[in-house]
Amino acid sequence: MTTARDLFTIAMDAEPERSVGQGDLSLSLAGAELVDLLGAEAVGLDEELIVPGPQSDLDDRLLDAAASALVREAPYENVEDWLWRRGRDLAAAYQTAFEEDGLLTRARRGRLSFGAERMELVDTPARRSAQSRWQEDEPVLGALAAAVGIRRGEGPQDDAASGGEAVATVLAAVNNAVMELEAVRQRRSIENAAFANVWRGLRGGVRHARPPGGRRYCADTP
Repeated sequence: MTTARDLFTIAMDAEPERSVGQGDLSLSLAGAELVDLLGAEAVGLDEELIVPGPQSDLDDRLLDAAASALVREAPYENVEDWLWRRGRDLAAAYQTAFEEDGLLTRARRGRLSFGAERMELVDTPARRSAQSRWQEDEPVLGALAAAVGIRRGEGPQDDAASGGEAVATVLAAVNNAVMELEAVRQRRSIENAAFANVWRGLRGGVRHARPPGGRRYCADTP
């Protein structure tokens, strides 16, 4: 199992402090893939630029897809751009791969066959391996999970420097990208709320206007 697959497993298995957003998880999965590529020496970092190494079979189709997606000519891609580009819909890609590999199945809540559908992990050695890594507080996996709101206990989650400077650079970029995505969500929420208030004000103003003749005008009247 790769770090990215372990992260997806933990995201499906754990009960996070807050629900894990698909966008957040996708960004973190892209970071996990980059960590795996660094570990396999398929890439290196020149400060924040991703420098590809020789192409080889990484024994994981999702990781092979990540390696194939690398920019292999200068100017190389920086870590942040990689996260946003590779991370697009990546959580959905992992869900599909897990279903195809028999690691994830569709279940139904309750006893009725038409209950709300949900996804469940199958009890496999791969799942138990990810759980074991999680229980052992592996720092890089812990940092990637913490970025999307999944934490073990109340202790610090910042011991990921043990992965080296390149891994620390990736983890910092993941955190920054997730925070940026959250800022975008909040800004859109504020803009939508402001638009809704203006719209209600306009509707209210029209609804209560009295046209010549004294008849009350309703905006909903044809």
